[in-house]
Amino acid sequence: MMMTMVTRKMLVAGVVVAILVVMVGYVALTQTAQPTTTTVTSTHPNTTTSTTTMTKKISLSGAGATFPYPLISTMVVEYNKIRPDVQISYQSIGSGGGIRQHTEKTVDFGASDAPLNDKQREAAPNTLHIPITIGSVVVTYNIPGIPKGLKLTGEVLAEIFLGKITKWNDPAIQGLNPDLSLPNKDILVVHRSDGSGTTYVFTGYLCSVSDEWKTRVGQGTAVQWPTGLGAAGNEGVAAVIRGTEYTIGYVELAYALQNKMSYAYLQNREGRFIEPTLQTTAAAAAAVAPTLPKGDESWFHVNLLNAPGADSYPIASFSYLLAYKDLSVLPTMTKEKAQALVEFLWWAVHDGQKYAPALEYVPLPPEVVAVNEATIKMITFKGEPLLK
Repeated sequence: MMMTMVTRKMLVAGVVVAILVVMVGYVALTQTAQPTTTTVTSTHPNTTTSTTTMTKKISLSGAGATFPYPLISTMVVEYNKIRPDVQISYQSIGSGGGIRQHTEKTVDFGASDAPLNDKQREAAPNTLHIPITIGSVVVTYNIPGIPKGLKLTGEVLAEIFLGKITKWNDPAIQGLNPDLSLPNKDILVVHRSDGSGTTYVFTGYLCSVSDEWKTRVGQGTAVQWPTGLGAAGNEGVAAVIRGTEYTIGYVELAYALQNKMSYAYLQNREGRFIEPTLQTTAAAAAAVAPTLPKGDESWFHVNLLNAPGADSYPIASFSYLLAYKDLSVLPTMTKEKAQALVEFLWWAVHDGQKYAPALEYVPLPPEVVAVNEATIKMITFKGEPLLK
């Protein structure tokens, strides 16, 4: 009898333990199944703190200009540390490709160093322009024994790219550089072979300083070059110039500095020969900031070329991100993706700018940030605002 009662007590105790184990396992399971919460904050005073519940990763895609690629890729990496649920890819395919993919709606955002012209705006209606950084186009060269600082005027530069000045010791170049012994060597011009915002900016400058260039060649992301050798991307032009003596070409400032290339000092509208730097590029941007249009207006006539100011470098330009005013026009866009894209854009024009100087890019001045804030607040999904 005693053994029977003991056995029963042991059985009851075992059942109780089993029930407790099941209950503990259930509680643990339900707790791990709860969705995670990610808090997104910005140090910018106009940014409100938002809390978003995420249960899956969100993928965004962009493509376009090669010039801002190092900055955009850095921004993408740093933003992913804050928002690991948002994965952003960016393809550096040139401004022409970025405009094309934006127009064809195969990416979530495009990028271009050249603003859309009237025809392109018609093909991609309700496109917003969002300046993401400021750059300058640098005239680079490879003359053995001649470091950076070769002085050139816009007129002489146009004559070189027109194929009219063909020797490095031409009197027009030697006269600007009496302290240098320039070689009696042929000048080999190197230019972009792909559709390029860098080309758009550079040819725009040549149009502003040479009537012959304006009538014979004009401005564009791709033009019929009178002379020279073509190479793809800033990377391609930089590689040809670095590897070939007596060449001259044009690349973005960041590529010239990163590749330790020699570059010219250009005469600005005040008559001073200006070295391309972050400071002289910022001076050009500050001069035009008060006249910028709204994000949904035409930016075609916006340029920083030959900007006023004693310290302004004459070939400077914005680089733009392109996004649709209502993101629901994109076939693969969802409300969640649209929200994630807008939050990334807001972060990029605020906190993301701190990564610019170390990469040789010019951070956006406050006046431009204010324009971008108003533009990003315009973005909707099926008519519903995404930023309050």
